[in-house]
This record gives sequence, C-alpha cells and structure tokens, in this order.
Amino acid sequence: MKIRESGMPDQEVWEGFFTPEVVLRALGLTSTSGDVVDFGCGYGAFALAAARMISGRVFALDVEPDMAERTLNRSRAEGLTNVVVRVRDFVEHGTGLPDGAVGYAMLFNILHFERPEVLLREAFRVLAPGGRLGIIHWRPDPATPRGPPMEIRPRPEQCAGWAEAAGFQLFHPGVVDIPPYHYGLLLERPRVSGHAGR
Repeated sequence: MKIRESGMPDQEVWEGFFTPEVVLRALGLTSTSGDVVDFGCGYGAFALAAARMISGRVFALDVEPDMAERTLNRSRAEGLTNVVVRVRDFVEHGTGLPDGAVGYAMLFNILHFERPEVLLREAFRVLAPGGRLGIIHWRPDPATPRGPPMEIRPRPEQCAGWAEAAGFQLFHPGVVDIPPYHYGLLLERPRVSGHAGR
C-alpha cells in the first residue's frame, strides 16, 4: 500500500532538504545503536547515512521497487556491506523482522499515513527494549516547499501522542528543530513495561 501523498521529487531536490548525518545524530543514532530499520527508504539518503554511522545492519524497506533498487545501487557504489534492501509493503505485511530485532527505527516523513498507529506498533514490536525511534516530519507550515496537504500533515504533539499510545516514551529533548523545514522527535521503547504496544 502506498502512503498517501507520498510522491517523491527528484533525488537532488529531495536531498537538498536534509543533512542526513546531522539529523540522525540529533535524533540519537550512535555507533552503538545496533541494527536499524528505515520504514520507506526512498532514495536511501538516511539509510546510507545510518549505515556509515553504525556497526550493525540497516534494513532499508520500501514498497516501490525503483526506490529499493536506487538505494541498493547507491549502497554498492559506496561499498557499504551492511545495508539490507527489501521491497516490502510494511503497512500491509509488517517489516518481516523478528520481535526486538533492531535498536533503532526511522519513521521519516511517513506519519501522514491514514493509520499511523499501524506503523508505530510495528516499530515498537521490532525494537528491542531500550531501543529508540526517530520521527521527522514537515513542519505544520504551509510555506514549506513540499510536504503533504496541511489537513493531513501531523503536528509534533500528534506524533508524540500516537507514539505514546503505541507504548513509546518521549526521550529528551522532546521536539527537535530540524531546519529548514522539519521537526523531529526521539522516543524510546521502555526497557520494562507492561504495555504490549499492540
């Protein structure tokens, strides 16, 4: 299933909006984060940046075969051997990863999906206790050059609420400014919790 309003601009335009390593560091990714899953890898900018930063693997998932192929080709061109690219409809069928398989999950520019709780529950499931979830999205500002329509563009407090309902805890520093057009949130799957996240 495609995420609504998920059309991608040209790669050069898209990647001009971010400095992936800076974003990932701001959202708590470190060399000791373990394996990573990227829900909707697109051109692979964040998946490849994560692969360069960690010692584990990056599972780069996308429903679009051409996006997955671009990510795979870019990872090979860079000589990155820790990127596992899969064409996967993770909305309908999940990630295919075992419970607690990763230490970090990325939900970047994707929570305008009609059922964000589906993605958040799957992220919760595949994260190990103590694992972290990074979320970024377009600011709720009609002046941004791209992004989904304002009526479906989630605000930071909405994303935080959905994530907390899935079992996550907001991790310091809360909402992170990601200039020029985005905000971010860092959340954690509690190490001990009675919440099943399902």
